[in-house]
Amino acid sequence: MADFGLYSYQEEVVERALNGENIIIWLPTGGGKTRAAVYVAKRHLETKANAKVVVLVNKVHLVDQHYSKEFEPHLGGSYDIGKVSGECEEKDFFGRVVQSKDLIICTAQILYNALINKEETKHVELSDITLLIIDECHHTHKEGVYNKIMRCYVEKKLKRERPLPQILGLTASPGTGGAKILDFAVDHVLEICANLDSAIVSTKNYVPELKKKIPKPIKTFDIVQKRPADPFGDHLKWMMQLIHEYMDLPNDVRLRECGTQEYEADVVLLEQRGVRENNRLLAQCALHLKEYSDALLINDTLRMMDAYRSLEDFYNIKFTTAIDGTDFFLVGLFQENQVELRRLATDPNFENPKMAMLESILLKQFGSGLQSKGILFCKTRKSTHCLNDWVLKNRALQTAGINAAILTGAGNGITHMTQHAQADTIRNFRQGTLNLLISTSVAEEGLDIPECNLVVRYGLLTNEIAQQQASGRARAKDSQYSVVAQAGGREVRRELINEYLEELTGKAVARVQNMSHQEFCRKINEIQTKTILANKLLENHKTEKKSRYAASDIQLLCRNCFKPVASGSDIKLLDNMHYVNISPDFKQHYKVGGQVVLPRSFEDWEPGQTISCNNGNCNKDWGFEMKYKKVVILPNLAIKNFALQVAPNERTTVKKWKDVPFAVEDFSFTEYCQEYYPDILD
Repeated sequence: MADFGLYSYQEEVVERALNGENIIIWLPTGGGKTRAAVYVAKRHLETKANAKVVVLVNKVHLVDQHYSKEFEPHLGGSYDIGKVSGECEEKDFFGRVVQSKDLIICTAQILYNALINKEETKHVELSDITLLIIDECHHTHKEGVYNKIMRCYVEKKLKRERPLPQILGLTASPGTGGAKILDFAVDHVLEICANLDSAIVSTKNYVPELKKKIPKPIKTFDIVQKRPADPFGDHLKWMMQLIHEYMDLPNDVRLRECGTQEYEADVVLLEQRGVRENNRLLAQCALHLKEYSDALLINDTLRMMDAYRSLEDFYNIKFTTAIDGTDFFLVGLFQENQVELRRLATDPNFENPKMAMLESILLKQFGSGLQSKGILFCKTRKSTHCLNDWVLKNRALQTAGINAAILTGAGNGITHMTQHAQADTIRNFRQGTLNLLISTSVAEEGLDIPECNLVVRYGLLTNEIAQQQASGRARAKDSQYSVVAQAGGREVRRELINEYLEELTGKAVARVQNMSHQEFCRKINEIQTKTILANKLLENHKTEKKSRYAASDIQLLCRNCFKPVASGSDIKLLDNMHYVNISPDFKQHYKVGGQVVLPRSFEDWEPGQTISCNNGNCNKDWGFEMKYKKVVILPNLAIKNFALQVAPNERTTVKKWKDVPFAVEDFSFTEYCQEYYPDILD
């Protein structure tokens, strides 16, 4: 192993895997888990007849990162290595790729799709794989795609179906699953082990070497006092109170404190209730209150002008027109107070003290003349853009030589970064063109980011796993890990709880590791049996829920104006992903807007224009048109923008299509053409 460059602690944690056991390697961020996995894969390929290794990752960018940084450099000269993600054509014949390669790195969703797809070119059996490596394996729980794959494995194991692949999991922390008591934390670790059918291993004999390899950063709580007065926030709360009075809240409704996440949860439920009860006044007021609540939360973390612009954008984009008196009141209230809100938001006497503290931390690190690199973690994409704008406009930060860029998650959505843009940003950061990343949680986990002198967590409430991974990014010598928070605020409490949970995780893992082999196996089998039975019951429940209503009995209503616009039977599922309305009559209910631009292209379809309700002045966003097979225009709908009329006096709302209470049939291009374009087939 020495010629491979492994540390002694890495040699220790791979030992059982080299003997063919299923294990989870638990090493902190920066401890070289992936390098250890490469070595296990190398030995497996050398010694196992007809070896086939599949490496699973949970984020698209990690496919290329693991390929180019680890597996290809070390194994590419001797073995045929492939990489497959949703952005490449190989996913459409994944079964053949698995047959032709020695080692494949792919997103977990691609393997799961292949396991359930029966087409020969796409299908894969678990028995085709001899070693399955699962990166960030603490995500193997609940309804995550890792767990769906491992349920297939566990079912086969319990039925004594063989062969099955050897499992190698990698994690910086299995976490406690929210448990704050040791016994429950042990239960959580056992559950992760059961889901992965693996024991968990960590270094016992080389802890000093590991600590030397990964020094802990100097942690500081940078506390600010509450601003003495907040006239901008107070004015928002006064406006919210006027909305409360106008909407005549039902007697059984109690809204919690304005400007908290609890209040936001309350008004989300209130909007849903308004839709269900055909009470547009209640629904619309709740919708607007959520925007005011968002503005208060932004005001608490960022600049007052960021909060003001958030509200201004909402009213400029969404509500240029009104449907009824409710809209006139709500839009009028904002317009009447707009000048005053803007005046208050630009008063420097009441600016957020957290921003001044953040400026001080950055100047201390970057203004010292040393070459520094930092990551500023914040909660939302909107926050990253606001903070980046602040850095660009802050003369002191610019003078200190800070070159910042945003780093957020990759995906197909309009607000996502492309995988290419992500890679460019990280490359520029590595090369020193950029020295500050302003990032959402995407940079906490897995990304190959160079050692940083400074990590700042700003306005974040996360679990112990995210906290450990963020802290693990500060790996340069004498690096600083800063938590910016208000005195007595929830961020400090959460950070201290997470420190306790980190210790609790270690104790829980040690307890599991100290179990006898017989006791561990008994508990794992017990958990697996219960989990499979519970899953079957859950699947039956979902099937019953799906068949509760016939699709033809369901009406889709615009979520804003409540006008019926489609039947459930008009909706079809295209390519197991897109829910489209195939009825030509649907076109009369919407109008088209701007062209949708997505960060990647697709094989069978391309995006068209946005669509919105054309009922009077409604203008509610519904989704966008897609051009399928270059000839057919199909409206692709987001169910969150609609209400479902399931009975004459009964409505419901769902966030995702998978939760609708009726079965959606698969789209057939041939049947569609036969029904609506019979002349083409003559």
